[in-house]
Amino acid sequence: MRKITFTNGATVPALGQGTWYMGDRADQRAREVAALQAGMDLGMTLIDTAEMYANGGAEAVVGEAIRRRRDEVFLVSKVLPNNASRRGTVEACERSLKRMGVDVIDLYLLHWPGSYPLGETISAFESLIAAGKIGAWGVSNFDVREMEALMQAGGETCQTNQILYNLSRRGTEWDLLDWCADRGMPVMAYSPLEQGRLAGEPALAEIARRHGCSEMQVALAWTLRRDRILAIPKASDIGHVEQNRAAADLKLEDADLELLDSAFPPPTGKRSLELL
Repeated sequence: MRKITFTNGATVPALGQGTWYMGDRADQRAREVAALQAGMDLGMTLIDTAEMYANGGAEAVVGEAIRRRRDEVFLVSKVLPNNASRRGTVEACERSLKRMGVDVIDLYLLHWPGSYPLGETISAFESLIAAGKIGAWGVSNFDVREMEALMQAGGETCQTNQILYNLSRRGTEWDLLDWCADRGMPVMAYSPLEQGRLAGEPALAEIARRHGCSEMQVALAWTLRRDRILAIPKASDIGHVEQNRAAADLKLEDADLELLDSAFPPPTGKRSLELL
């Protein structure tokens, strides 16, 4: 699988696994754990989670999935903005570590911009790195203006910006993706399948017929087409995990990309950063 390298030298697969909406139901836990483990077996060893997801339930699922396999995984989690004071960030990280049963989070993100000064959150991140609790830090849901404010606050060691990006959410192509690329900063695309809502789009169906694959595989391959973007689709079913993995090997042709640009036009001006 194609690899992505962060500015600190850490290398991860371009296709990882998301966990949003995991951990909500006890009767689904075994299925979710099995899906994450199947993804790991297929090389999707970056797993993204957050303290917000199911109020820590998703982190608990991840912890069970990676038990005895911690060394195989690049683990990403997030702190909520309302916890992102200097002390609050450290305490939130400690809770996440405990829920997952691990000693270190490889990449720890600020989930979205909040009211605490960015310099205070950055200071907390750096203290966690010094203590060996996290390997690196980044942000999520930051637009260009917020990224520039982050740099002004001393955020030069930010490793990534995790954003909503898929065929129907292309506004970031106007400026944010280039802003990150110019600084060598990979972007993590969450909800690359728009949580399944892209299914049934005629352009996707036509391209899927050409390649003998599913519409969702086409949509995921489109998100993965850029060199410095990694995608983290969530799948709670082993069959869906296997389909996602196959999409990483799907090569879209110029005619496919032209058809998708026609069906899902790129931005012609600045748009506000979209969230789910």
